[in-house]
Amino acid sequence: MTNTVIPMPETREDQRTPANIYLQPIAAPSILGLYGLAGATFMVAAHMAHWFGNGSTDLYLAPFAVMCGGLAQFLAGMWTYKARDGVATAMHGMWGAFWISWGVLNLAFARGVLAQPQGSFPALGYWFLALAAITWAGMAAAGSKLLATVLGFLAAGSTIAAIANFAGSDGANILAGYLLIASALLVYFAASGLMLRTRRSEDSSDVVLGTGEPGVIRGQ
Repeated sequence: MTNTVIPMPETREDQRTPANIYLQPIAAPSILGLYGLAGATFMVAAHMAHWFGNGSTDLYLAPFAVMCGGLAQFLAGMWTYKARDGVATAMHGMWGAFWISWGVLNLAFARGVLAQPQGSFPALGYWFLALAAITWAGMAAAGSKLLATVLGFLAAGSTIAAIANFAGSDGANILAGYLLIASALLVYFAASGLMLRTRRSEDSSDVVLGTGEPGVIRGQ
C-alpha cells in the first residue's frame, strides 16, 4: 500500500487577501498623571510644611486632591496600562488611589462620620508606609534618572510622613512636607518636559517606532 501525497495548490501573490492593520495612537497619559500628582502633592505638602492654612485647611484641599491628584491621575494610570508602561501604571494607579482615599477621609472628618485624631495617627501612618514601600520599588524600576529622582523624593517624603503619623511629630511632618514639595516641583518639571517633547514630535515628520512595532509609539 502506498501513500499518495496530494500537493496543495500554490497561492499566487495576487490571490492573497490583504491584511488591514489599524493603529490607535494616543497621547502620553503620564502628562495628565504627572500634572495631577504635582498639583495635589504641592498643595497638601505646602500645608504640611506650614506655608499656609490652619487645622481645617485639609478639608478645603480634599476636593482638589480627589479630582486632580486622585481621579485624573488614576485614569492616567489606566491609560498608561494601555501604553504598556508598567512603572507608570503602578505609580499613577497607586498615587491616584491614595489621593482619592485621602480626600474621602478628610471629607468624612468634615461630615463628622469619623473623629479626627489629635497627635499620633497610626492608621494614616500605615497608609504612608504602604505607599512608601510601593514608591521605593517604583524608583528601583524607573527607566530614567529623572523619574528615579522624582520617585525617590516621593518615597522619602512618604516614609517620613509615616514616621510623623506614628510618632505624632510635627517636626517630622514638616520635613515630610518639604520632601514632598521638592518631589512636586520635580514632577512638574518632568510633566512639562514630556509635554514639550510630545509637541515637538507632533510638529516634526519623524515617526517614533516601538520595538518591532512599526508605527506604534511605546511607553508613557
